Amino acid sequence: MKHVIVVEDEVFMREELEEIFQKAGYRTSSITEFSHTADSILQMEAGLVLLDINLPGASGFQICQELKQKRALPILVLTSRDQLRDELHALGLGADEFLTKPCRKERLLARAANLLRRYEGREHLLEGPGFLLDQQTYTLYIHGQSAILPKNQGKLLETFLLHRGETLSKETLCTALWGTAEYIDENALQVNLTRLKKNMKNFGIQQQIVFVRGEGYQLADSE
Repeated sequence: MKHVIVVEDEVFMREELEEIFQKAGYRTSSITEFSHTADSILQMEAGLVLLDINLPGASGFQICQELKQKRALPILVLTSRDQLRDELHALGLGADEFLTKPCRKERLLARAANLLRRYEGREHLLEGPGFLLDQQTYTLYIHGQSAILPKNQGKLLETFLLHRGETLSKETLCTALWGTAEYIDENALQVNLTRLKKNMKNFGIQQQIVFVRGEGYQLADSE
């Protein structure tokens, strides 16, 4: 039974949405506390996130971005905001669908079912800009093709994707590769980073690993 997480601060709307999905055979949960919302959702093993934009604390835009940085998770934005710029912004951040309230339940359920079908088998995939990485096999999916990365390169790319926007220390990267940072082998780390950078360029990934002096490494957009 698919699990739908309803992220909606208006009580009556939240209850109505849960009832709609429960009657359609889904298991539902709701977010009622809106601090660290993205982390709460990730802990709930969601099958689909139904996300409002106007929320107390972090906006739905921010929550969408945080979720998409960490997991290949279907997100359907359902909001009373009907401006085109809001829809384009949400889709640009990775939202999969954008519907405005009020919305007929038949349309909502159809879009939700379609999203769930599209995401079948993608539970272990991380999303990058224009590509997917399988966390179990380190298979890279990009431009309609797939390739298996060597284990160490896969571990590094996975770590960067899980910490996008962060600068990662050598200790963090060594721990990701070898399970410990007690003995840092900078030469071995550099070899693995260099090979990953080369493969990322060859595959046409529109991001690059950059060195931040005195801090470590970061996955950044190519200039």
